[in-house]
This record gives sequence, C-alpha cells and structure tokens, in this order.
Amino acid sequence: MNIEYLRNFIKLTRYKSFSKLAKELEISQSTLSHQVSQIEKEFGGVVLIDRTTKKFELTRAGGLLKKHAEQIIDLYDGCKLEISKFRNDMLEDIIISASTIPGSHVLPKYIADFRNNNQYVNFKIVINNSKKSLENLKNGMANFAGVGSFMGYDMEDFDYFKIGEDELKIICSPNHKLVKDSNLVTFNELKEFPFVSREKGSGTRDTLEQQFPDYKELNIELEFNDNDSIISTVSESIYLSIMSEIMASKAESAGLVKILKVENYPLITKRPLYFIRLKGKELSRLKMEFWDELHSQIKK
Repeated sequence: MNIEYLRNFIKLTRYKSFSKLAKELEISQSTLSHQVSQIEKEFGGVVLIDRTTKKFELTRAGGLLKKHAEQIIDLYDGCKLEISKFRNDMLEDIIISASTIPGSHVLPKYIADFRNNNQYVNFKIVINNSKKSLENLKNGMANFAGVGSFMGYDMEDFDYFKIGEDELKIICSPNHKLVKDSNLVTFNELKEFPFVSREKGSGTRDTLEQQFPDYKELNIELEFNDNDSIISTVSESIYLSIMSEIMASKAESAGLVKILKVENYPLITKRPLYFIRLKGKELSRLKMEFWDELHSQIKK
C-alpha cells in the first residue's frame, strides 16, 4: 500500500472535502479520488466514503480504516524518525505555514542562517493567513506555524514563543485629502472615507476586532486576502486601510502610501507574533534543532 495515499485519506477525513484538500495538496481532485479508489481496491473493492450524499460521510469500513490508518501512520513516522538518527546526510523538509509578517518579514533571516549551517534541510514556507496556518498545523500539513493570532484556538494545544511584535497603522494615498503637514487626523474624519480590510481569518483583522472596539464604526467596503492588493488599492484611491507597521513603513518609503496619526489614538493596537507547534507532537532531531535555535536567537 502507498503510505502517502493512506496519509491523504486521513487528511481527507479531517477536511471532509475532496476539492479543499486537493487544492491544499496542489493536486487535482481526480488524482485524490484515484488514490482513494486504489485504497478501496486493495481492500477488495470495499467502499470507504459514501458518495451518494452531498455531505461527506465515511462508511463503517471507512471509519474502521481511519482508526487503523492513524495508527499505521504513527508507527511509520515513528520508525522513520528513529531510523533517520542513523543518517546525518538525509535531506529533510521543514514545512512552515505562516501569515505574511512572520513568514515574509520575520522568519526568513533565521531560516537562512539555519540553512547555511545545515545543508541537509529543505525549508518550505507557505504564506497563508493565521487561521489557515493554524488549520494546516492541526491537519498535519505543516510542522510549524507563524501567526499573529490564535484565532480562537486553545493556546494550551500548542507550544509557542513570541518572535516579535507588530503595531498596526492607518494608511492612505500620498495624494489623499487627509494628508496634512502633520498627518494628524481625527477619528471622525476617518469615518468619512471607505476602508479596505483584510479578510476574515487574517490575524490583523482578528486583532482589530478583538482589541480595537472602534473598528466597527469604520466604513469597511472592501476585503482582500493579501497586503499587496490593499496597498495597491489605497495608493490609487480614496480608500484607507489598517495594516502592519512593517508593511506600511516599507510602502511609505516607496512613496505608495502615507501613514496617518489619529488624534486621541496614539496607538491603534499592537499584537504579538508567535512561532508555534502542536503540543505533544514528536519531531525529528533536525526540526527540534531549528525550534531550539530559533527560540535561542529570538531571546537574544
């Protein structure tokens, strides 16, 4: 039996959607369906998933296979982990799912340093919002995650440490009528203009909704799932937005936006950035070395 087919079957029982898992695995739905069919064929043509309903449902045989498959995968991964200790030259993937600021602006330096000293590691960085990154970690699609919010997940389910702090700033076009000598505006002035926001599931959006009560008074008209689209929209329109100071400062230096100061709001909000892993999940020696080294470097 192909162990990866079995691994994908387990993931499928968690996603409960061929299309969503296929997209995450970057394969076609037909390929994923073929893998399930091959497993069914190996067990004598037994049906594992009830395809007669619109709702994703395992058959009794499918539920039994899920139970044993999880044990098989755990045994296989444990065996692979133990055997890897006898080979120092085995190329190993470290998969990190991270939101934009941790993934694109905080972690790369530390990843590059670790890679320079460990030639047998291959990093795969997947940029998602915080919610998706946490889902990927929970579903076994990533070894680690970098997030700006736990999105309602129980923090006790994870081991984590802070890798930075991110202050949020209000931005507008350099030609916006709100731009003044001091760039100081009132909150009532902000309410006169439309805002473009990050999508639900974004750590930035979650932080604003949880920690900035007046956020609900703003006129949110557009939502985008990436900061570049927001910067592009703001730089050429009357739209305003709230985003990471790191991104906002770089865009301002490039002449694309202006950062506004709000009277009586010296701080919009500030959020910690975390690097996390599933608590109790056994990791290889190399992965643990990266975790420990990153933690050590961050503390300096």
